[in-house]
Amino acid sequence: MTDSPYRARRERVIEQMRKAGGGVAVLPTAPEVPRNRDSDYPYRHDSYFYYLSGFTEPDAVVVLDSRTGHSILFCRAKNEEREIWDGYRYGPEAARETFGFDAAYPIDEIDTRVPQLLADAPALFYALGASAQQDRQVRHWLSAVRAQGRTGVSAPSAARDIRAILDEMRLVKDPVEIDIMARAGKISAEAHVRAMKASRPGLREYHLEAELLYEFRRNGSQFPAYGSIVATGANATVLHYRAGDAKLRDGDLCLIDAACELDGYASDITRTFPVNGKFTAAQRELYDIVLASQQAAIDATRAGVRFDAPHDAAVRVLAQGMLDTGLLKHDAVGGLDDVIANKSFSRFYMHRTGHWIGMDVHDCGEYREEGPNGERPWRTLVPNMVTTIEPGIYVRPAPDIDERYWNIGIRIEDDAVVTADGCTLLTRDVPVDADEIEALMRG
Repeated sequence: MTDSPYRARRERVIEQMRKAGGGVAVLPTAPEVPRNRDSDYPYRHDSYFYYLSGFTEPDAVVVLDSRTGHSILFCRAKNEEREIWDGYRYGPEAARETFGFDAAYPIDEIDTRVPQLLADAPALFYALGASAQQDRQVRHWLSAVRAQGRTGVSAPSAARDIRAILDEMRLVKDPVEIDIMARAGKISAEAHVRAMKASRPGLREYHLEAELLYEFRRNGSQFPAYGSIVATGANATVLHYRAGDAKLRDGDLCLIDAACELDGYASDITRTFPVNGKFTAAQRELYDIVLASQQAAIDATRAGVRFDAPHDAAVRVLAQGMLDTGLLKHDAVGGLDDVIANKSFSRFYMHRTGHWIGMDVHDCGEYREEGPNGERPWRTLVPNMVTTIEPGIYVRPAPDIDERYWNIGIRIEDDAVVTADGCTLLTRDVPVDADEIEALMRG
């Protein structure tokens, strides 16, 4: 597996470590987490670890040594008795060969071998402060190296955050990653279609959640990418509402923000649709504003623009719509430019229009970059960055708002790959136009 993307990524990290002065990097995977008594939560690897290894077993650590250029894996030893209970383990030798490492050792040897690797290394690269347990282990290793001081061995004199290197790498996706994300987006879109078709008054939110989860798993997804939001009626005005037991009522909207994770990569889709398959006039009015704002943001997403350009484009359309519908009153908030400058729109649209997405649904990577004079402007988009585009309007009851808009929550979200002259949407296999949604639900 010498030509694997994981080995190539490890080599890139080592190159960046050398540019920073060299040293040894240590990246553990995530621990298993107990759910209750002798039952654990379903295991999910650490994203940074998986990005460099492709290895999904717990109790594993990647070590990179910039002096030799070697990548080393520590993992669980083969154990036939435990495999009867817990399933197959690669073991060090098979893992080394399968995942393209230069060496692999049992995890039980890590406290002996890592101090040897750290001896005379200029710096230690690891996720500073990410885990109290890892911090303790690092201090233990450094103490073991310092104890050899009289023999002429020196410990690393600097600690650097390995995430600074990895975040920049992960921010721009390679073709393998984009292909996986496209497949995840297709599965998630099919799940949204299934939920729309199943919707009818009298069901409960968890019924639609079940349709989503079934479609995710049926198509090979390992997990939901995040806790599914299925919010009907007033619940749709709660941004991080989770699917509950509220009944779907005739005349209400249902907002679903849900998507799957496939082979370590997330998708993220939101659609809002009428429970009974037909938008009311007020619902359609606000829905078309949100859809137009999303299209404005899509049109503004391309390489060479700042990250906030799509948000600004969406806000301008949303703010004008709020003025046109009377959600915002001209005599109270002024004109469009005043609404934007004073952020009066945030009463009904209080979040940003997008976020990075990749191995994590809210993926790593800085949103701002260093300017020449110490300022921090929004980052410039480059090809193969992937971001969500997700404007919305959320109207809670209030005396100064027309009652026909009360308890309407609408969000429309898709995943976009930045290209040189625009963007490619990965999640449009589910309808977004109101007429198409109604046609689908009639069918």
